[in-house]
Amino acid sequence: MIQYNPCDLADLVLQPIVTEKATLLLEDNKYVFEVIPKATKPEIKAAIESLFNVKVTAVNTMRPPRKKRRVGKFSGFKPQYKRAIITLAQGDSIVLFPDV
Repeated sequence: MIQYNPCDLADLVLQPIVTEKATLLLEDNKYVFEVIPKATKPEIKAAIESLFNVKVTAVNTMRPPRKKRRVGKFSGFKPQYKRAIITLAQGDSIVLFPDV
């Protein structure tokens, strides 16, 4: 097994994604995170396991197509991003919303 530096792994996961579809996936013990586009599946798995002390069973990633945006006469694209859907082992969970 490859050993990753924990300091580098913390920079891979940017933020959790909270949408209607992502909250429906929580019932299946799946969590959605935004990660840096160059992150690989083994790196994402190691990062989630080290950050949240859980057992990851599957990692699915997707890179949605870029959306075109205009500001006045200038046209361009929104930045590219990558989503990771993390499936956790039975009994594990991640607290996205601590008691406020």
